[in-house]
Amino acid sequence: MTKGQTTGLGRRDILKLTAVAGTALAASSILSKTAAAAGDALSLKGKRIAISATGTDHYFDLQAYNAQIDEVKRLGGTPIAVDAGRNDGKLVSQLQTLIAQKPDAIVQILGTLSVIDPWLKKARDAGIPVLTVDVGSTNSINNTTSDNWGIGKDLALQLVSDIGGEGNVIVFNGFYGVTPCAIRYDQLVNVVKYFPKVKIIQPELRDVIPNTVQDAFTQITAILNKYPEKGSIKAIWSAWDIPQLGATQALTAAGRTEIRTYGVDGSPEVLQLVADPNSPAGADAAQQPAEIGRTAIRNVAKLLSGQTLPRETYVPALLANKSNVADVIKTLGIG
Repeated sequence: MTKGQTTGLGRRDILKLTAVAGTALAASSILSKTAAAAGDALSLKGKRIAISATGTDHYFDLQAYNAQIDEVKRLGGTPIAVDAGRNDGKLVSQLQTLIAQKPDAIVQILGTLSVIDPWLKKARDAGIPVLTVDVGSTNSINNTTSDNWGIGKDLALQLVSDIGGEGNVIVFNGFYGVTPCAIRYDQLVNVVKYFPKVKIIQPELRDVIPNTVQDAFTQITAILNKYPEKGSIKAIWSAWDIPQLGATQALTAAGRTEIRTYGVDGSPEVLQLVADPNSPAGADAAQQPAEIGRTAIRNVAKLLSGQTLPRETYVPALLANKSNVADVIKTLGIG
């Protein structure tokens, strides 16, 4: 590609993306049924399984956390479930306590790697098997997650196509220390570099926890005041969908619905915005957090029965856009 060449995606490319999403919908349904059938042969009878959540205030986290608890019980085990409430100090303290209790395995859900990894290593050194959800740690035997490389690439391609391969993009990049967020961001950058007329506005915005929606609303409102002309901003991207929610609300309040927003997770309220033809929510990569949680526990049962696990287990995500969001909602069973 020569410098300055435009490489926007056309209608045919959008149809290909939609076809891929449709294939993923079917594959997702098949995978869930197959995994459930395989899970019936597993057992955690007499086993104590620790489940450590960084927080459960977000749809993904709560769905994965509750599904893990239920799956441990379904397989005959005893869950030891703790929720750090997005407090790193509490998270470390809880991991220390779990290690001292010597469960048969520990499953860690999310977390900043620099905070949790030393304690995952201590658990491993104590002879406790460590498995994770959305944590890229060398101290984890198996990490159950979505294919975040695929999510990041597909969402970036959808964004670039929707804006015609050119324009300014606002990016939230506050959690690069969280592995899935880093991968999704890197994939955005990798796609955008092939579209020289797409520009990520600097400095990038930092999303925060807690008060994510309110903070995103405030930051986007301020940005809109700096870029008052329609067309001066084409899209807003975030690595998860709660900043997308706040950004979408800010655009609607300011009457700037020509700008599209993009995020990841598939929270019901965000998918409903994507489904609204008048909403600026352009697309959301919908994960399957409950299935991810159940799969992680099945992997614990497999490990404790002597089976060898892969380094990572991927559960399909579904890219929901304006064209296919109704099918995605139906497939995920979200009311």
